[in-house]
Amino acid sequence: MFLADKVIQLAYDPGIKPNEGGLPGLAVLKQVMGSINLFGIIAVVGALAVSAGVWAWGHHSGGHQAEANGKKGVLVSAGAALLLGAANGVVAFFSTLGTQVH
Repeated sequence: MFLADKVIQLAYDPGIKPNEGGLPGLAVLKQVMGSINLFGIIAVVGALAVSAGVWAWGHHSGGHQAEANGKKGVLVSAGAALLLGAANGVVAFFSTLGTQVH
């Protein structure tokens, strides 16, 4: 009987939920974060173009080190673009997943 009482106490829900209107300036913060995300995506596109150019230049000139660095740059840029583009979805996924923890 005592074990069941402890389980019930562990499952207690304090009733605290995020309040979207509780932070002054939240709309401005959302705009700033959106602008930073856009700046990051633009920077990644530039890095991708430069890396692809280095890769092509290294391949055609026989510079194996430049070619390898270009390949790394393309992969890193593509990964960064993937993460920046999926940032909202990743945060929403884990936020929803966190609400299911009891």
